[in-house]
Parts: sequence; C-alpha cells; structure tokens
Amino acid sequence: GHFAVVKLARHVFTGEQVAVKVIDKTKLDEVSRAHLFQEVRCMKLVQHPNVVRLYEVIDTQTKLYLVLEYGDGGDMYDYIMKHDRGVSEQAARKYFRQIVHAIWYCHKLHVVHRDLKPENVVFFEKLEMVKLTDFGFSNKFCPGQKLETSCGSLAYSAPEILLGDSYDAPKVDVWSLGVILYMLVCGHAPFQEANDSETLTMIMDCKYTIPPHVSDDCKRQGLFS
Repeated sequence: GHFAVVKLARHVFTGEQVAVKVIDKTKLDEVSRAHLFQEVRCMKLVQHPNVVRLYEVIDTQTKLYLVLEYGDGGDMYDYIMKHDRGVSEQAARKYFRQIVHAIWYCHKLHVVHRDLKPENVVFFEKLEMVKLTDFGFSNKFCPGQKLETSCGSLAYSAPEILLGDSYDAPKVDVWSLGVILYMLVCGHAPFQEANDSETLTMIMDCKYTIPPHVSDDCKRQGLFS
C-alpha cells in the first residue's frame, strides 16, 4: 500500500536473503492499523511450508518492520503473463495443489485470507515451490459465523462480497482459488472486462468462456464445470 515498502536485505546471522516490509505507522488510519494487526496475528499463527514465513516483527515509534521469507522467483501473476495460453496443465496442477494446501491449513486454523490472487503467490525456485503471502486482509473466523467486511480485488472477489452481503469466510477464498486456477490454465482472468462495471456484471452472471486449448481431461475433472 501507500504506507508500506518492501526491501531486500540479508540476515546478519544466517546470511540468507530476507524481504523486509517497512510500514510507516504515522500514515495509518484506524482501519489500516486493524488490518496490520490482523496481518501480523494471522502470519504468526499460520506456519506452513506453502505460506511465506514471518521471521520477526520489529516495532519502533514510527515504523513497523516485518522480516519475511524471500521468494527468489517473482510472483505468479508475472509467471502467468509470460504464458499467453496458460501454463501446462501439469505445472498448473503442481502449483495449484500447493496453494490449496496452504489455504486448507489456514481454514483449519480458522484464518481466512480474503485477498487471494496470483500477485500474492510467490515462487521459491530453489525449493521448486510456491508460497502464499500478503495477509493484509486476513482475519480469524468462527465456523458458521458469517463475516461482513468487503475487501479484496474485484477480479478475484466472490459475488457475495461485491453485493455487500454477509458471507461464509472459507467460501470466498475458494471462489478466488477457482479464479487463480482458471488463470493458470487459460492465461488470463475469467472475469476481466474493459471497465469495472462490465467486470462486475460478468462476475454476478458467472459468465466466462473456456479456451479451446483446455484439454478434455481438465474439463472432465470438473475444473470448469
């Protein structure tokens, strides 16, 4: 956001590269402070191989520093944009499975992410893994209790969030997972029109097309049913 920057650094003791998210607390309003508190709380709670690890939190009078695991391979959005017709279905299956494992674990701990998108999935090339990051809109939830805060990015948001309805926390993450899978296989977003109004209409009507290069096997597995 406009109040945070991410810098590459090297850990003094281990020598490994880390990402340091520097947040200017003087620019935070009450809502932003609440989101920041939830981000730190949820990242401390979720310790999983497919979630970017929060190593340390350094709090000063004006700044908050989050020392994070550094992904050396860029984010999934850039990866998808290099493949006009989508990545191979084998690669899509491999990476998507890892994201699902991360979200399954989050939901098991009653943590909802609420901002799932390819930009928030980071590649760790040496480990041949992807990891979920940016828990800025995450929150704890109680099973069966609906949430009401509207957040996330339009193209990846579930209809109930866009309508301003109360919503089941895990289900909105699952919707966003579906959008990510579509992008991996097809190379573009399912609901991405010239303007936000048209995109919103497409999401509400759940109107999308499946490119002809998508295999019958992929369709048979129910990925786009």
